[in-house]
Amino acid sequence: MIPTSPCRLTFARLPDVSPNEITAHMSDPRVAEHMPLLDFAWDESKTREFIEAKEECWRRDGLGHWAFLCDGLYVGWGGFQKEGDEWDFGLVLKPDHFGLGMRLTRKALDFAKADPRIPFVTFLLPMSRRRLRGLARMGAEYIGQIDYAGARFRKFQLSTS
Repeated sequence: MIPTSPCRLTFARLPDVSPNEITAHMSDPRVAEHMPLLDFAWDESKTREFIEAKEECWRRDGLGHWAFLCDGLYVGWGGFQKEGDEWDFGLVLKPDHFGLGMRLTRKALDFAKADPRIPFVTFLLPMSRRRLRGLARMGAEYIGQIDYAGARFRKFQLSTS
């Protein structure tokens, strides 16, 4: 297990990470517990489709999802995806690295704050997530519950100004 505090956090593009790393990560049942839209078996084919879809966001919107690295080692993925007029932030970490969530979120939000296209960021959290105080401490406001692609989520919004 990699330490959660002292490591150097960097962002890379998803194609720069071994697809086997992503497949193993997304096949972990502990990850699926908090991903209500992950209702299928994840395999190498899904990984290729996933990477291509996330790279398409970069081509279309000039922004997308990154691979998150801790001292150069892959610990998860996440980033921004344009949903209508909103920029949604998502974060999916390997279970042994859940403790890096707030550090990675703050680092990504620094990026969003410097981008004039992003006046606010939204977060969709699955109903299984119980620890929500970190979002409140950052200043995110609870918007309410929404249905997205057939699943229920708690929606929060955070101003980037």
